[in-house]
Amino acid sequence: MLEVGRVAKPHGLAGEVIVALVTNRSERLSAGSVLATPTRQLTVEASSPHQGRWIVKFAGVSGREEAEALRGAVLSAPALDDPDELWVHELVGAEVAGVDGRSYGPVVEVEANPASDLLVLEGGALVPLRFVVAHDRDAHRVVIDPPEGLLP
Repeated sequence: MLEVGRVAKPHGLAGEVIVALVTNRSERLSAGSVLATPTRQLTVEASSPHQGRWIVKFAGVSGREEAEALRGAVLSAPALDDPDELWVHELVGAEVAGVDGRSYGPVVEVEANPASDLLVLEGGALVPLRFVVAHDRDAHRVVIDPPEGLLP
């Protein structure tokens, strides 16, 4: 299961909540989507964008008190099966190689950055995700084409 968002707070009196997504896949909040918290499953009845976040109505959450009980809840969902997408859980631990075959070591984390998410390599080097040109899921390998001078 991947974290896709968090419940920030209740919204109004009818059981709606404000959700902050941590994914760029807004379809996670489409009507009928099922999200998990550590204690229960929630089915999205309706959602709409609101000031950079989302107002979400979950089935079975009918009042402010029930919505308040969800405050701070981490929302998780299974990974989407999209072969063209790069997923953080697949990048962490992947070996990084240049188009010239040079090895740069493994990815230790992916750091969010407004311009481009960054691959953090063992040793601390940072590689913007936009320089990834290939990802081999089976070999757990990422190929990059960095500009000259980006990496030592």
